[in-house]
Amino acid sequence: MRKIALMTFMMLASVCMLAQKGPEIKFDKLTHNFGTFSESNPVQKCTFTFTNTGDAPLIINQAVASCGCAVPTYTKKPVAPGEKGEVSVTYNGKGKFPGHFKKTVTIRTNCANSLLRLYIEGDMQEVKEP
Repeated sequence: MRKIALMTFMMLASVCMLAQKGPEIKFDKLTHNFGTFSESNPVQKCTFTFTNTGDAPLIINQAVASCGCAVPTYTKKPVAPGEKGEVSVTYNGKGKFPGHFKKTVTIRTNCANSLLRLYIEGDMQEVKEP
């Protein structure tokens, strides 16, 4: 009798563990295009909003840009299931060559798919001297 009760308990516990999927991150967009902007106004900012669609708190451990001209900041506190958070990226084109650019920001989380990438791009136009 004890063996049957123990086996039943273990089966129920394993089913409950399988039902929990953990944190999951869903961004409103993965790419932001700044469009065309002038070299005289080289600093551009954008925000990526995400939702924790899982059933456990979501933590962003790290956000790293592909170069020093893009600086990401992100929600530091755990994001509860159903709640929203943000990753903001500031691009500074000062001292960079005008033209098209495309940069990545790699996000590391505690989700099952722990790595994902966000992209920023745009065209910085050269200021013509008279």
